[in-house]
Amino acid sequence: GYLYACSIGFNVTKGTTPGYVSAGHCGDAGEPAYLEGSAGTGPQWTLGPQIGTFQGSTFPNPGQTGTDMSWVQISGSNTQSATVYGWGSGDVTVKGSTEGAVGAAICRSGRTSGWRCGTILGRNETIVYAQGAVSGLSRSNACAEPGDSGGSWISGDQAQGVTSGGSGNCTSGATMWFQPVNEILSVYGLSLTTSGG
Repeated sequence: GYLYACSIGFNVTKGTTPGYVSAGHCGDAGEPAYLEGSAGTGPQWTLGPQIGTFQGSTFPNPGQTGTDMSWVQISGSNTQSATVYGWGSGDVTVKGSTEGAVGAAICRSGRTSGWRCGTILGRNETIVYAQGAVSGLSRSNACAEPGDSGGSWISGDQAQGVTSGGSGNCTSGATMWFQPVNEILSVYGLSLTTSGG
């Protein structure tokens, strides 16, 4: 009965089944996923066509600790690319998912605040939300805002993770946490869509 605005993380496949990864709090398994606007680029809060269905999703219940990850199987009419949308800053081709070191530069893409960059500040941290605690997260000072959840974090051409949450905003500055993408791939048995070019 609820409609959440979230962002697509990275394109993946499970065997030959195409899909993408996002945050677990963006939807439960079995729920539909829709584009925002006819092409997925807005206008914001405009319901577009259904593009897929959540196949897996985890987010902790109150008082528990868990992960914040999901994957969506996309319908056959939608094509995939190994690209992160750069919101006018230049799209980035995804070539792998080697984990960046603490101190490395990182950027993130999301439907609310677009393309934002910062530094990886920490790994394997736990953040306590009102809904429950999420562990194994990475921390950065690249800002994000509501609706950016699930969006891609990338260091150079290496996929890093999907937006979970944090504090602050893109006006006053923020501390954000993201769920590492390699853990999502491992949990759901997914292969990251990459381009070797």
